[in-house]
Amino acid sequence: MSFSDFSKIETVSKLNDYLKDKSYVEGTSATQADVAAFKAFQSAYPNFSRWFNHIASFSEEFETLPKGTGAPAAAAAEDDEDLDLFGSDDEEDNAEVERLKAERVAAYNAKKAAKGPKPAAKSIVTLDVKPWDDETDLDAMLAHVKGVEMPGLVWGAHQFIPVGFGIKKLQINCVVEDDKVSLEELQNLIEEGEDWVQSTDVAAMQKL
Repeated sequence: MSFSDFSKIETVSKLNDYLKDKSYVEGTSATQADVAAFKAFQSAYPNFSRWFNHIASFSEEFETLPKGTGAPAAAAAEDDEDLDLFGSDDEEDNAEVERLKAERVAAYNAKKAAKGPKPAAKSIVTLDVKPWDDETDLDAMLAHVKGVEMPGLVWGAHQFIPVGFGIKKLQINCVVEDDKVSLEELQNLIEEGEDWVQSTDVAAMQKL
C-alpha cells in the first residue's frame, strides 16, 4: 500500500489506522516503502516532523522535564480540577473572619481582666421567726438565730413584732451571697432550735 500524498489529512489518518497492528508499511522489515512514506510525510509537514523528532530525543527525560505554560489539554484539565477558583476566596474570607473573631475575643477577655472579678450577686432577705408561745425566751431565740453561721451570710438589724395574744415574732434581716447561701438550708438550721422556734418564713427578698 502506498502512502505518498500527505497533502490530504485523510492520508495521515489512513496510515495511522494501517499501522495499528503493523510495524512497517510493507512486509516485516523496513523497506524503501517506509522511507518513501517517511519522506513524503516530512515533506508535507516539515515543522511538525522537526518538532516531533526533536522532542523524541528527550524521551528518557520526559518524567523530569519542567512544566510549561502550553501543557496538554488533559494535564490542564487535571490542574483545573485541583484549582478551586471559588474556594480560594472563601477560604481567605473565612480566615479573615476567624482572625477578627479571635481579636474580638482577646479584646473582650483583656477588658474583662482589667475590670477584675465580677462582684458576687447578693440579696437582702427579711426572715420572720415565730416562737411557740408568749412564754418563749425571745432573747434566747435571737441568740440562736444569730448563732447560725454560713459562708456568705451576714446578719443585720432585727425587731420583735406583736402578732396577738401577747406573742411576738422575731423579724430579722440578713445579707446573703446567692451562690453560697441556700435559704431553705438556712431556715432548716434556724428551725433546729426547737426549744424556741416554731417556724420560719421569708417575709421579703431583694437583690442588691
